[in-house]
Amino acid sequence: MRKYLLPKEGEFYKANLHMHTTISDGVLTPQEVKRLYVNEGYSIVAFSDHEVMVPHNYLTDDNFLAMTATEISINQYWGFDFEFQKTYHFNLLSGDPDKDYYRAFNKKNMWLGHSFDYISDNQEKHSFVKEYQIDNINEVIKISNEENLLVTYNHPVWSLQDYSDYIDLKGLWGVEWFNNGCVQGGFIDSIKPMEDLLRVGENVFPIACDDAHYQATCFGGFVMVKAKKLKYDDVFNALKEGDFYSSTKPLIEELFIEDGVITIKCSPVTRIMLTTERRYTQDVIGSNITEASFDLSNYIRRSTKNECKNPYVRLTLIDEDGNEAYTRAYHLYELR
Repeated sequence: MRKYLLPKEGEFYKANLHMHTTISDGVLTPQEVKRLYVNEGYSIVAFSDHEVMVPHNYLTDDNFLAMTATEISINQYWGFDFEFQKTYHFNLLSGDPDKDYYRAFNKKNMWLGHSFDYISDNQEKHSFVKEYQIDNINEVIKISNEENLLVTYNHPVWSLQDYSDYIDLKGLWGVEWFNNGCVQGGFIDSIKPMEDLLRVGENVFPIACDDAHYQATCFGGFVMVKAKKLKYDDVFNALKEGDFYSSTKPLIEELFIEDGVITIKCSPVTRIMLTTERRYTQDVIGSNITEASFDLSNYIRRSTKNECKNPYVRLTLIDEDGNEAYTRAYHLYELR
């Protein structure tokens, strides 16, 4: 019996889930962002201006979806020279398009003067003290999840963070492995933080995004969401369930498993790798590869027999120019 790991039904919609505008430290207005991204074939942008959650539903139409979000920061030392500090940055993506507040807000953490103009009356009611301490950070994630906010851990390299800063994070939805703005600034992330969190049992998804503040940092990383329709609830639920992949160029057309064999169909690439939580891998290398199949029967059998902890498989695609795409991790219960 064939089981689709990326849904068979629906359409793929191209999305940038990290974007800044003139509401915070971007130079493009929300209207300019929409025009530029629609012209490049995008259907979705999450407007994630710093510290304030501002809906942009007036931009949504039959061909474009504006998602409500914010990026929050938790610095190692408030009031100290930021150049030397570690910091946590999280994107909070709202399941409610009209939401104009979040509980982890604190006006004292606002650092852009003109952004104060966008603090809603609902937001004024909240004042959560944030500290660079793991229990406090996990409380931020917890209360955000309770509000139906998807929490992404942003650009750990730019944030000067390492394994000790992220390995105890609980309840994340996504981890950025590619951030175009940071890459252009010389801070290159990798899939490793996501992989580390998967291995300790956190079900996190891979995110590629732009984090664009101006036009030169647009159109680098994206996710392709498979949803029934370009409607807020459909797209949000698809993201929440992991019905997407992330990429800097390669495209995935189909992904399914049948009789223990996983098959992927894609745009032309030079390598497709299957990775697991242990030293069990498979790959196909060549030119203009558009399909690959991997027999997982032995992997599934041995995982079950040995009662392996947190078994999963995921796929990586690499094209001739080194551009990458990642599926999310698919766990043993999804593969049987």
